[in-house]
Amino acid sequence: MPDIQDTAAARHSRMLGAALVRHLPGAGHASMELEHQPRGLFLLWLAYMGLLLFGAVLLWQAGVWHRLVEVDPTRLTLLIILLFAVCSLWCGKRAWDLNAWSDRAQPTLGNELDHLDSTSRLAILSERLHGPHEMAWWLNGIQLKLGLLGKVIGFSILAYQLGQTDSFDPSQSAQLLRTLTGGLGIALLTTVTGLCGNILLGLQLMRLDRYADGLMAEALTATPTTQRP
Repeated sequence: MPDIQDTAAARHSRMLGAALVRHLPGAGHASMELEHQPRGLFLLWLAYMGLLLFGAVLLWQAGVWHRLVEVDPTRLTLLIILLFAVCSLWCGKRAWDLNAWSDRAQPTLGNELDHLDSTSRLAILSERLHGPHEMAWWLNGIQLKLGLLGKVIGFSILAYQLGQTDSFDPSQSAQLLRTLTGGLGIALLTTVTGLCGNILLGLQLMRLDRYADGLMAEALTATPTTQRP
């Protein structure tokens, strides 16, 4: 029987977000006991989102969100945040669906796939459990690319302003510095926002993949192997 680690989740583990979150405590472990409680995976996601919302409120009180809108005229940081929010809501729905699949559909899986050989069974299980995660992982990488795009735009603005400066006038130094730091601010803020979104969303997707791996292992263990002639 092919190794379960050769599934789509193993390929995703080479992505930047997954590579980073694998080193966080508990991120790379097999499905945790809490996740196997009734709706445990969804409740774990809900607690995670509660922490993120609490942090977002603190940032709002500190005026960080206002500064993001003010400093970044490209609005790439807002696009990254919106993309992160939508993907995180999808992760919550997916966690709910995986819990429901584990509670109801898994006992009947053996009767549905027992006529297939191990290779076909593994392919079908991989598609059902990991297939929907493919697009979410791709969007997670898009966050990082948007951050790098903002970095390129910011440094392009910085280079353009430097190229437009023919001579240095001490009386205009404040205005010049303000213009130059605007491009630098775009570069740094978009990069940091993209990296943070990539890591935080990657942590959610990693837990979904690990839970799906556990479900796949249980289903393959419970399903009798039938060899085709």
